[in-house]
Amino acid sequence: MPSTFFGLTIASSGLRAANAALNTTGNNISNANTEGYSRQTVMTEASNALRVFATYGCAGAGVETIAIERIRDSFYDGKYRDNETRLGEQDVKAYYMRMIEDYLTDDKITGFKTIYDKISNALQEITKNSSSASTKREFISTIQTLTDYFNNQYGNLQKLQSDVNDEIKMRVDEINSLAQDIATVNKQINVIEVRGVMANELRDKRDMLIDQLSAIVDVKVIEMPMYDQAGNPSGANRCIIKIAGEQTLVDGDDYNQLECVARQNYEKVNQSDVDGLYDIKWTNGLDFGLYNAAMGGELKGLIQMRDGNNGEYFNGTVENIYYGKDTTRVTINTTADYLQSMSKSTLSDKGGKIDIGNQIYYYTDWSYDGDGNYTFIIDNNMSDEPLIAGKQGKEVSIGASVNYEGVPYYMAQMNEWLRDFSKALNNIFTEGWTEANEDAGILFTANYATGEGQYSEAELNDSRRNGKGYYYLTAGNVSVTTQLDKDPSKLGTRSDASNGVEECEQVKKVISLMSDVNQFSFRGRDAGGFLECVLSDISLNASNANTLYSTYLSLETSIDNQRISISGVDEDEEAVSLIKYQNAYTLASKMISTLTEIYDRLILQTGV
Repeated sequence: MPSTFFGLTIASSGLRAANAALNTTGNNISNANTEGYSRQTVMTEASNALRVFATYGCAGAGVETIAIERIRDSFYDGKYRDNETRLGEQDVKAYYMRMIEDYLTDDKITGFKTIYDKISNALQEITKNSSSASTKREFISTIQTLTDYFNNQYGNLQKLQSDVNDEIKMRVDEINSLAQDIATVNKQINVIEVRGVMANELRDKRDMLIDQLSAIVDVKVIEMPMYDQAGNPSGANRCIIKIAGEQTLVDGDDYNQLECVARQNYEKVNQSDVDGLYDIKWTNGLDFGLYNAAMGGELKGLIQMRDGNNGEYFNGTVENIYYGKDTTRVTINTTADYLQSMSKSTLSDKGGKIDIGNQIYYYTDWSYDGDGNYTFIIDNNMSDEPLIAGKQGKEVSIGASVNYEGVPYYMAQMNEWLRDFSKALNNIFTEGWTEANEDAGILFTANYATGEGQYSEAELNDSRRNGKGYYYLTAGNVSVTTQLDKDPSKLGTRSDASNGVEECEQVKKVISLMSDVNQFSFRGRDAGGFLECVLSDISLNASNANTLYSTYLSLETSIDNQRISISGVDEDEEAVSLIKYQNAYTLASKMISTLTEIYDRLILQTGV
């Protein structure tokens, strides 16, 4: 049979359980406004009953307080983090697309459409008085304004690309810091929980860190129990954090670190890229997979803004290989439409990395035959291993397909329009004659990278026999020829030297070309439609980013409310719990008081 003092044991267990519940409720109330805090509750169960060898069988032995656990729903945690990943990506895109839109929107003073209209008006004035030096000077001045406009926009976009690049490094540093913090918390949690106690506050801290990480990059969390040598649960757990398509960032109290490695000048991907763009690698030497399709978050948005080429990158197959001692020439056949014209070319003019059959090589120069075949000069000394036979027919690529319209895309659009427009106007004016019956030169040219001198008409017309031609002209270096800038009378306005000085047939041809889509077409529009085409791209991307951002922001609030409804502290509910546990404590105390009286009578007042 149970001890005489068995009831006191039962009462004391109830007193301890009620006291633990009161303390836990007080802790909940104290942290009602603490960010990331999860409501805690006391888990209890009936103590094992005692067999009393009586007709009624077993006697209840009170209550046991098993643990203090936090109330958390992993389903909503996963939903919240997935949404944060999408929200972070769209937030970045919306912000930077607004900046590009602000750069290119016509302000009615220095915008593209305003300048273009001034050029048209200046041409009309020349037709009215072709022999006037002032009308030609005004035309050259408006052309110079156009080249300045593109020079400035080129600089703005390069500055934007540089800013995005710096922000990528900041995000990588944040990932590294969060990885270290999560690994530290993992270790602290296991030190506590291996003793059979739940580390609730530390788990809340870890969840907050993972929430922050999920906005930067996609996150997958795996937690599994750890076992001792006998195969029994040790009480500790192994928490694994994977990012960017399930690449392991944290494994228990171990963590991996990322590093940003600046590309050298000979490693550029696009002609218009700024120097020093970062590649991301693991510090153990493994590749991070910068263009991993499974990656998300702010990091993905930044990568797409910095490197987005709308899926248009250099790719083809090896046609022929010509071996040399220090260099090897490899001919690549391409079929993509955007690779058939130098006006659309984005290849680096400083050399770069080229992937041939899944092996990285370095090229120092390249040429184009005008028929889809590119020849690259491979530096054998720079490559890890020489380009060997058997590569014919292998896939070749430079850079990667980044299916978003980021900075490289808008750079390429500007370059394409300028190259075609400059070539068209140069062809018309070089066919003409000057006032002094001299052969006229070109109107548009490009400044050398050294800053001294300009490309000649012969250089822009492929005299180097490398097929590049107007490829050398970009939005960053386009300019009016120095000769015309100093002396506008050398503009080739006349179609025949035998005609009078008022004849301006070449000017009329330019006017016709600028307004006739059949003579000059850019994406199905006439020459003046450039800005509308580009702004429509920007507006669409900005609208999509803003719409998705608003959608995910609304979902964030909704999911977070659902999560808080489960794990958050409801002050009214806790107030009810206070009364409930207070009553339980009072009743347990009353039972002890009652038993005290019973024992007093039994021990002190009962006797023989």
